[in-house]
Amino acid sequence: MARKDVASMFAVALFIGAFASVPTSVQSIGVCYGVIGNNLPSRSDVVQLYRSKGINGMRIYFADGQALSALSNSGIGLILDIGNDQLSNIAASTSNAASWVQNNVRPYYPAVNIKYIAAGNEVQGGTTQSIVPAMRNLNAALSAAGLGAIKVSTSIRFDAVANSFPPSAGVFAQSYMTDVARLLASTGAPLLANVYPYFAYRDNPRDISLNYATFQPGTSVRDQNNGLTYTSLFDAMVDAVYAALEKAGAPGVKVVISESGWPSAGGFAASADNARTYNQGLINHVGGGTPKKREALETYIFAMFNENQKTGDATERSFGLFNPDKSPAYNI
Repeated sequence: MARKDVASMFAVALFIGAFASVPTSVQSIGVCYGVIGNNLPSRSDVVQLYRSKGINGMRIYFADGQALSALSNSGIGLILDIGNDQLSNIAASTSNAASWVQNNVRPYYPAVNIKYIAAGNEVQGGTTQSIVPAMRNLNAALSAAGLGAIKVSTSIRFDAVANSFPPSAGVFAQSYMTDVARLLASTGAPLLANVYPYFAYRDNPRDISLNYATFQPGTSVRDQNNGLTYTSLFDAMVDAVYAALEKAGAPGVKVVISESGWPSAGGFAASADNARTYNQGLINHVGGGTPKKREALETYIFAMFNENQKTGDATERSFGLFNPDKSPAYNI
């Protein structure tokens, strides 16, 4: 998760704490499984923890053979990332994409329920030009291998959307995203979006209330352009992504929240109480969708564990639902 201290930038990660109370209308609430730590449980222990807590979705950030093997026959739906450092190679030729599929998908699927392949996460700079060619080559490789049921997308940082307030004004900030959106429309794949109200609130607490950022009552914001009323920042952010998709000519593309969460320590407003309030609110909320799209919103909470070797702000090491010893970071 790359971070910038910009009020309009938000990344996404979903949190699952009250696993037994996840609304039945939500088809998938998952948790992102990061491994940037030197004290984390084994891959097999992690998969068992997911299963014991009833977590039916996982995201991993590279083709981790040990994790993929551990997921076999678990029934857990998976977002499988391709690292940003591999995008240019896969974009270069269909044969490179075919090799990646043969090495990292075919040995595991369908025993591992790979739902989406993310061609990069929060890609920045010149590498963005590799996203669409990589997606096209991966689609061709999967189709040739008889694996066309697996959808290919990319995971965006929220600042890929400009003019995000009011939500109806949302538009993609760079032209490559129009090509991404139209490719997704042609394949039926969703756009993966990392959405973090925490960073918006942290960077602008004067104009954004904590209640609005954490699904608590007390704030209503009306979009004058379409008449919709927003009572949570999360909804406003997601609907700005939908608005951007519409303006890109891809109104039918669904959004999957590939990351969302709130840190429990390490910085402004980062506390166990706020993390508990946000993540429980998220779990309770996404089954009903957003004001613009009243349908269940597939969501992945960031992250399963506090990861002690993550760099950047101290909060980056405190997004976990669990400690490395598998005890809850806080009770939900």
